[in-house]
Amino acid sequence: MDALLGVGLQGRPREPYLSLIRRINESRRAVVSIDVPSGWPSDLHVKPHVTITLHAPKIGMDQRNSGKIVVEDIGIPPEAEIYCGPGDFTLLPRRKKDAHKGDAGRILVIGGGPYTGAPAFTGMAAMRSGADLTFVATPESSALPVSIYSPNIIVRPLKGEIVSLENSERVLSLMKIADVIASGPGLGSDPETIEAVQEIIRKCDKPLVIDADAIGACGAKPSILRGKVGVITPHAGEFKKLTGKTVPDDLEKRKEMVMSSASKLGLTILLKGPTDVISDGALVKLNRVHNEGMTVGGTGDVLTGIVAGLIGQKASPFAAARMGAFTCGLAGNLVFEEKNYGLLATDIIEKIPLVLRRYL
Repeated sequence: MDALLGVGLQGRPREPYLSLIRRINESRRAVVSIDVPSGWPSDLHVKPHVTITLHAPKIGMDQRNSGKIVVEDIGIPPEAEIYCGPGDFTLLPRRKKDAHKGDAGRILVIGGGPYTGAPAFTGMAAMRSGADLTFVATPESSALPVSIYSPNIIVRPLKGEIVSLENSERVLSLMKIADVIASGPGLGSDPETIEAVQEIIRKCDKPLVIDADAIGACGAKPSILRGKVGVITPHAGEFKKLTGKTVPDDLEKRKEMVMSSASKLGLTILLKGPTDVISDGALVKLNRVHNEGMTVGGTGDVLTGIVAGLIGQKASPFAAARMGAFTCGLAGNLVFEEKNYGLLATDIIEKIPLVLRRYL
């Protein structure tokens, strides 16, 4: 019987597990692993004849690495497979005790100009989600308001009153110091801004979180997304700008549409709505944790920041979208208990650490 190590292993097993795994494999006896073979998915793991996996097979398990797979029900409701929840936080890699500044992510937010609050909300939401450093590239007209919002944000002013083509080289230079790029909050829809965003995204080689007016820019020229990695966070109207498709009312049809579009684009889509639909093109998860008070302006910018912050901490885009939707929604619910329809986006930002403390 093998029950040495479970899911969540990072890297190869260390001693004493390393020697024990080798001894098990050399024993030539029938081996039954519990949940997953100890040491998997590293190259050194127990090679069982049978794996009794709990609740459901884990992604990547097959007969070659796990032997005969037997699924054992442990009472987890079917909804846990469908909806985002606390279990998704197991997908966030643990921090090392000897981590240094920047190891938990450097986020670059590109936004602002017509709207000054949006990039600040995104930047602070990324920080409250655990990112180490957040830079906001924003036009001079909004640089001071963003700076005043919080000294925790590092502001990098751009020339003029909007993000324009003359700023593209400056932004591309700033990307070199970032791990994740969040584009869209507060940009506006000036044709010159749209053209600049298209050029920046086309040349970007970092994971992206694309929101607001940057979504429409991508929809107008979808070829710029070819080969990119990241998350797009549209509401129904932005989804139509992105794909040309109208979001159906029927949830099952919505799931199919989002999965198909995510597969075609090669990115994770987080479609915001009464029930959020999240897909990487292969799998679909739903989120229903939020409240009607979260229609207030700025909540989408907060969600963008949370997702970017989690990607900066080495979560995959699909995992970050799932955790981000749940975190933003639950933080909003905590505020709603106190302030009802008077909740603000800034209130949600301050509740993010409470959610993380509860589940990490």
